[in-house]
Amino acid sequence: MATDPIGSNAPTAPAGGQNSALRGLDLDEFLKLMITELQNQDPLNPLENAEILQQISQIREIEATSKLGETLDAVLLGQSVASASSLIGQSIRGLTAAGDPIEGVVDRVSIEAGKAFVHVADQKAPLSNLQEIRPAETEDADTDNTNQ
Repeated sequence: MATDPIGSNAPTAPAGGQNSALRGLDLDEFLKLMITELQNQDPLNPLENAEILQQISQIREIEATSKLGETLDAVLLGQSVASASSLIGQSIRGLTAAGDPIEGVVDRVSIEAGKAFVHVADQKAPLSNLQEIRPAETEDADTDNTNQ
């Protein structure tokens, strides 16, 4: 009979009951691990059906989580693009990605590495770095104010 030594440093499962080592695996790694396990199992003591079903369930959970993450990233990018596009022609003040001040009228929007950027002349700023947004001042508005 095997017993665990007192004060053993053996890893324990987290309170949720799932092995935390599986959380870092992607679907391909998990499948390779499961196939290797099935190929090398003891023929006199094979995996129980419940264990196989549990592993298949874990595979599906990993895949669903991955797809959900991709979907949420796409939705966030779409919202950022819509928000940034609505700023074209507006006057903004903020900081570039390097922390330099940027101020002026947004003339275009770009997407880089999954982030939306607004452009003022030859400078660009991530949407998240904007500090102020206001209607662009036009010469017609200035002329109307001085004639009244």
